[in-house]
Amino acid sequence: MRESITKAKVLIESLPYLREFNEKTVVIKYGGHAMVDENLKRNFALDVILMKYIGINPVIVHGGGPQINRFLEKMQITPSYIQGMRVTDGETMDVVEMVLVGKVNKEIVGLINHCGGRAVGLSGRDGDLVQARKMTIHSRPDEGDRPPELIDLGRVGEVVRVDPEILHTLDRQDFIPVIAPVGVGEDGRAYNINADLVAGALAAELDAVKLILLTDVEGVRDADGRLLSTIREQEIETLIKDGII
Repeated sequence: MRESITKAKVLIESLPYLREFNEKTVVIKYGGHAMVDENLKRNFALDVILMKYIGINPVIVHGGGPQINRFLEKMQITPSYIQGMRVTDGETMDVVEMVLVGKVNKEIVGLINHCGGRAVGLSGRDGDLVQARKMTIHSRPDEGDRPPELIDLGRVGEVVRVDPEILHTLDRQDFIPVIAPVGVGEDGRAYNINADLVAGALAAELDAVKLILLTDVEGVRDADGRLLSTIREQEIETLIKDGII
């Protein structure tokens, strides 16, 4: 009897949120330990399925950095990073696409489907979903009088445009899209894009009510070291100006 009362109470408390998010889109960047721990992987799949069943439209974008590094290690290729971004030559890009699209993406899709959901795997190249261009960055010389130099990251890209038509089609058929962060350039070549950037671009284009980042990083802290649970747009500019983020 007590268990039934508890369940009823939970349902009653959930009703306002169910109404608020019904038929709304939530973009989830899936990464960190939740992609490694078997219990967390299964719980993630079940949570996503539950969201779909109660009328929320989850869109998943996943990472896969550790999996890529393990495969590169097997091929005796040493990963290289500049300013936190993976230098991606042609050979590395082949590995990135093979691991993200051919392995990690299929594992996530398979787990969701095994748990009772209906997931479909995509990369940003499918249907020109994520259109990209080569990312350019500049060096940060220690000497103030030295001009910054252009750094070539290879096939690292940035999002130019998102074409959500394929996602709308999947949503109408009640599928859960799972997207690997590989974009396509005007030249038809694949580009390695940071999964956070892809998730953010999709959330903006789809007018998502929430962008959820599943990561091992605790979050953003203020100047006093306090964890910020929410940040408004105008506050972000201040935090950047103050060098906090």
